[in-house]
Amino acid sequence: MNVMRASKHLSRGLTPFLVSLLVACEPVETPRQMFSHELASEPTPWTHDVFDAAPDKFTFGIISDLTGGERAQVFQVAVDQLSLLRPELILSVGDLIDGASQDSALLAAEWDWFDDRASELQAPLFRVGGNHDLTGPALRKIWEERHGPRYYHFVYKDVLFLILDTEDHTAAKMEEIMTARNEYIDSLAIVGFDAVREMPYFQMRERVTGEIGPEQAEWARQAIAEHDDVRWTMLFMHKPVWLEDGDEDFVSIEQALQGRPYTVFNGHLHNMSYTERHGQDYIMLGTTGGSQRPEGDMAFDHISLVTMDSIGPSIVHLRLDGVLDKTGALPEDGETLCFQLATCETGSP
Repeated sequence: MNVMRASKHLSRGLTPFLVSLLVACEPVETPRQMFSHELASEPTPWTHDVFDAAPDKFTFGIISDLTGGERAQVFQVAVDQLSLLRPELILSVGDLIDGASQDSALLAAEWDWFDDRASELQAPLFRVGGNHDLTGPALRKIWEERHGPRYYHFVYKDVLFLILDTEDHTAAKMEEIMTARNEYIDSLAIVGFDAVREMPYFQMRERVTGEIGPEQAEWARQAIAEHDDVRWTMLFMHKPVWLEDGDEDFVSIEQALQGRPYTVFNGHLHNMSYTERHGQDYIMLGTTGGSQRPEGDMAFDHISLVTMDSIGPSIVHLRLDGVLDKTGALPEDGETLCFQLATCETGSP
């Protein structure tokens, strides 16, 4: 992307910091110019000299749910592993704090705890809000005071990132959800998970799929229209609002994306799955320290890496128990942890 095009994106609301990243990352040499050797004739002991180092190529990382019952030290392992893998930027899919209280001091302490650990990441982390981060006036207020808007967009190396808020409820609906959720939490501690499935909270559509409000949908459609020349669009959200075909606002966002390539990432259900929808990839991530249930075959801790080039994204999910440091060990004494409850004989610490 050249300086003129970067300026074009700046005029659309992109921060000067991100524009500087766009411009500064332009290479000054081609891959072949960076490669030299001493052999004067054929044959050579390498297959070819077309290196996988295109100027438009970059890699970003993704972390998934931490909470709903965060398991100690797992996120710290992921932070160390991402610092070893060296993506250029990192995104989340929400549920970064427990957020079970409406007490501002307690919520501030929870954010301090998360932000302190996240500060160890070498690459910048772009936050996405989940239900544990945004459900309720106090949670919304502290998010906006500390982090700014609940939904936003940015462009990096000609890729549009749309960050959505799937807790975009009216005040009345949010109060209804909070009341039902508090009753569920209180009962859960007494009678256990299986006994609370018939409670009102479990019957709510919003508990599973969330909601995109009309104002947010209009903003998203405008962002898509204003960036009609990007090479790809990435949508990040917490709840799989796309599972609710009756959500007209999200459907309108999908319609605005027709005719262009995009990829959707979300979390929330703590169980990885893949769906092809409208010919595009919709990827539900597992956990990066969040609660797990032993019957979840695809419930395991992982981080994801996405490498973008001129063809599109190459997506890989890396289980935390398989990303080792240079000594062959898991960082942060990871050998003592359980990263998939279904396979651990003694359960999760």
